[in-house]
Amino acid sequence: MFEKYVKILKEHSMKVTPQRLEVLKYLDEHRTHPTVEIIYMALKKKNPSLSKTTVYNALEALEKHGIIQSITISGNEHRYDFRNDIHHHFLCKKCGRIFDIDLDCPYIEKVSNSGFKVEEVHGYFKGICKDCLEREINEF
Repeated sequence: MFEKYVKILKEHSMKVTPQRLEVLKYLDEHRTHPTVEIIYMALKKKNPSLSKTTVYNALEALEKHGIIQSITISGNEHRYDFRNDIHHHFLCKKCGRIFDIDLDCPYIEKVSNSGFKVEEVHGYFKGICKDCLEREINEF
């Protein structure tokens, strides 16, 4: 059940702890870009002795080792993403959900060819998602 996550942690030379495994598993199974609070509340149901600080520390360590990434699209609310590859995000202004968007970014190659090493790209779009658009159409 946790073999996949144990392997990921070991590949990144991280100590394997039950908390890190649970956080990683949650992020993998819930690709909704949750906040610390959402992750904490979900995991606390299974493990009542879990603290929010432990969840925060696990997220911070996973991000530091490049396993996950945190994103901030609106305000100062950090959300966490299991995907650590270069991709963009779409924030729905109606429902607040965040979607992963895969786009080719020709600028990365141009920057790299100029002698720079691109390690991160932050791009996001804001608008109304297709589910909310469909609801609007059906309301009329």
